Amino acid sequence: MSNLSNTFFVKSLEEDFYTKTLKGTKKVNFQSISDIIKTKRILPNTKSFGRKRRLSTTILSNHYLKTYRPQGIIFQTKQKPKYVLPCDLVLLSRADKIVVHYYRIKNNLHTYYNHELIDGFESFVFEDFDSMVKQFPSPSKVWSFVNIFRKKAGYPVLQKEKHRLVEYNEVVFQSPVKITPIAVFGYKHDASVIAKKFNLPHYSSAKEFWKKTKLK
Repeated sequence: MSNLSNTFFVKSLEEDFYTKTLKGTKKVNFQSISDIIKTKRILPNTKSFGRKRRLSTTILSNHYLKTYRPQGIIFQTKQKPKYVLPCDLVLLSRADKIVVHYYRIKNNLHTYYNHELIDGFESFVFEDFDSMVKQFPSPSKVWSFVNIFRKKAGYPVLQKEKHRLVEYNEVVFQSPVKITPIAVFGYKHDASVIAKKFNLPHYSSAKEFWKKTKLK
């Protein structure tokens, strides 16, 4: 995917179609989908695990069709990401208890995101999506290597229900990203209302978008 013109990115948004950030220990609204579409720019909003403030997105491909949340915006950009991970960064952290469902931690993010990363996590960090996929062509391979990595660091093998955290990749930008909005996705009615308001296509999921796009 060295040719970004053929690459589709996803920014997952919360149920109210906002990105969030932490202000002290409180989670607050950061950027709305309306602002994202009108300005054609997405701002870095996440700071966790001792990393620089960043914008975490996902690149869609045949083997990576899941998203962090079930709603958000699909876009394209000419900007190159800073780095790419084959899984959610939390799997590489010193967290004894890893939570899959975001709603379980959304009111306690300041504690959950304060964990340090396990030494050697850099082996899962790639310069671009192509090199990542070459090493990890599918989530099943990521799952195997992440478990080996965590076990060597003294952590138990991950339970099967945590597998969802390897089914999407984490593509990171560290500066505001200029975008071309492509579509809005989400299975709830709000998503279709927002798409109609901004004259964008609506899909129930990013997976549906990918499949229909590839059939054209």
